[in-house]
Amino acid sequence: MHVHFWGTRGSLPYSMTATTVRAKIRAALLLWREEKGTDVDSFIDGKLPFHMRGAYGGNTSCVEIGGCSEPVICDAGTGLRDLGAGLAGGAPAAAKVYNIFISHLHWDHIQGFPFFPPLFDPAAEINIFGGHEDLREAFTAQQEAPFFPVPLKAVRARLNFRTLKPDRPYDIAGCKVRPIAQSHPGGSYGYIFERGGKKVVYSTDSEHKSQSDNAGYPFLKHFKDADLLILDAQYTLLDAIDKKENWGHSSNLLAVELAVRSGARSLCLFHNEHTFDDEKLYKFLSNTEKYLRLYAPSSRIEVLMAYDGLHLML
Repeated sequence: MHVHFWGTRGSLPYSMTATTVRAKIRAALLLWREEKGTDVDSFIDGKLPFHMRGAYGGNTSCVEIGGCSEPVICDAGTGLRDLGAGLAGGAPAAAKVYNIFISHLHWDHIQGFPFFPPLFDPAAEINIFGGHEDLREAFTAQQEAPFFPVPLKAVRARLNFRTLKPDRPYDIAGCKVRPIAQSHPGGSYGYIFERGGKKVVYSTDSEHKSQSDNAGYPFLKHFKDADLLILDAQYTLLDAIDKKENWGHSSNLLAVELAVRSGARSLCLFHNEHTFDDEKLYKFLSNTEKYLRLYAPSSRIEVLMAYDGLHLML
């Protein structure tokens, strides 16, 4: 299995401004001035931290799970447009089946759907899975006037909507899939994907509170021995337990604790805070790694920060 991140921001897209780009260039040039005899590429790849040489991206939630018999996609945020263009080569492709698993129906998780290129390919079939009973109604309403000029009934691909039950295993696209119910305003669902002895957990928009300390906390079983745990970690601990309590998201520190206790091999922080620039997200990741060393000094868990374009092989 492999995983490609097409959209990683939470709540709404993030826009990089000219001021932000200038600050990156300035910081990089200041470091360059201190170097002697280093060629440009070696300097960029070897000396610059990620937040200077790259970017975490601005698209909202969309993750591709590769290695199944058909494309498997988690959420339809703005990253879905780029994903669709990549899968179809930017033009109508041969007959394909796309499987999209929706965590919930908040706008940042479905707003990329009207711009998904395969929608207008008459040879395409798009299966939309989720735990909510009103999947079709929500996707239809999003494209009704005056919100969008092309109604859902005008698309050329064949659309199928299917409601899944939590904690029930399904065989979809050659993968074993199990939905899990989560705490979030309006309800949300995570998904466990298993194939070829590998396990990927996609668990965004889920709030874990004091009950997560219990030994029998059900998410420990859900996350158990995951090769990759993609976990909502939008907030700092202070935000999660204070002014943003009950907003439906969790903290990076709690993500570490759940990953360690469940025996996950890799933890990917996801649903990145939309008010954080690249430098703040880089520091957020650094603080998370420091906490891991304090909480579980002997742990070998790899901690990653999701970014648009991140590709992981399992």
